[in-house]
Amino acid sequence: MLYRKIASLIEAHLQSDSNKILLIDGARQVGKTYIVRYVGQKLFENYIEINLVEDALGARLFANVRTVEDFYLQVSMLAGDRMKEKENTLIFLDEIQAYPHLLTMLKFLAQDGRFTYIASGSLLGVTLAQTPSIPMGSIRKVQMFPLDFEEFLYANGLNEFAITAMRRRFEALDALDEATHNKVMDLFRKYLLVGGLPDAVNTYLAEKNIQTVREIQREIHDYYAADASKYGEERKLMIRRIYDLIPSNMENKKKRVVAKSIEDKKGKTFRDYSDEFEYLISAGIALPVQAISNPVFPLIESAGKNLLKLYLNDVGLLTCLLYGNNIRAVLDDEKSINLGSVYETVVAGELAAHGYKLYYYDNRSKGEVDYLIDDYSSLSAVPLEVKSGKDYTVHSALNTFVQNEDYHIKKAFVLSNERNVSSKGKITYLPIYYVMFFSAASG
Repeated sequence: MLYRKIASLIEAHLQSDSNKILLIDGARQVGKTYIVRYVGQKLFENYIEINLVEDALGARLFANVRTVEDFYLQVSMLAGDRMKEKENTLIFLDEIQAYPHLLTMLKFLAQDGRFTYIASGSLLGVTLAQTPSIPMGSIRKVQMFPLDFEEFLYANGLNEFAITAMRRRFEALDALDEATHNKVMDLFRKYLLVGGLPDAVNTYLAEKNIQTVREIQREIHDYYAADASKYGEERKLMIRRIYDLIPSNMENKKKRVVAKSIEDKKGKTFRDYSDEFEYLISAGIALPVQAISNPVFPLIESAGKNLLKLYLNDVGLLTCLLYGNNIRAVLDDEKSINLGSVYETVVAGELAAHGYKLYYYDNRSKGEVDYLIDDYSSLSAVPLEVKSGKDYTVHSALNTFVQNEDYHIKKAFVLSNERNVSSKGKITYLPIYYVMFFSAASG
């Protein structure tokens, strides 16, 4: 099975004395059901899994459940012989967004404490916003993402010893030896093609066939777009349109969403599409990067909502849409192909998966910096520039940015294909794959 870091979090929570119910949120097809099932069956003698989307489309046993006793009665119809004690019985409510009223009931199930519970779903941000009584004190919501690059390395045979050794090199700001660098870069380029959606990764590992991998990615991309169309009937076409525009936006110099281009109408503003953006972000199929004009810690205080970049949640989906079955564009690092948008997408996915809120710097006269992240240890903003070509030392906007004393910048990073680690003033140059070791501290 694929190694997923979230498994240890789920296991620790289920074995703890917490009276909160763990709620796994994330886009469809990222592996939520599989990993909860794996951990649940490992830890609990009596494992009960209820898919609420299937129930909503079929028997509708839970459609009108409003009390804890009614809930137990319906569960007993499906698995009464496995409803034992709290210590050995886990009830997994999968796709809980199908029945928003059950989100409210989590509070009462937690208070009742008769069994151990865990839930998962997609679109939980949207669903919770529409739920009259949000059980925030009774749930612990955790976001799940596609496999990140570290997990992809494990899937391709690297062991904990190797990755720990790499982590130590990163922490010491040391480069890998050339042979190891070449091996990791080879796997990094394959990650750009395959991405981190479990079905695509498993198919790649089993068949090493890019065409079958691409078929899966196209299906998932179409599924995401069609799934979006089921919500908000009045504006479903706009949701689909914005989602379909993400790859082409990535190829533009600014890369940000332009409101008037969504319907090709002048006068349209971001406010006109706020619900559509919220859907794509809450569904986990688009990663938002907000503009910052005053980049001081904490960044959220000066985040602007009118300048927004959206990235696909999986880099494999992007390379599928941009290059199809032509893997040479990525693997051969061809000079004629600009992989800037691909590199930025993989960095966005890594940072989001590691707990960062994503921001970028935008200034009409001083230029743009790809990413800004909060650094809680130094209480300052850290700029990141992502370079896919040979000119990784050319970054005038970043130079101007770090020299501005009003911003109190203590360090900055440039991520590129270059193996060597070096520093010039406040700027440190790192190989692109070291982004897998960036981790947000809790604020």
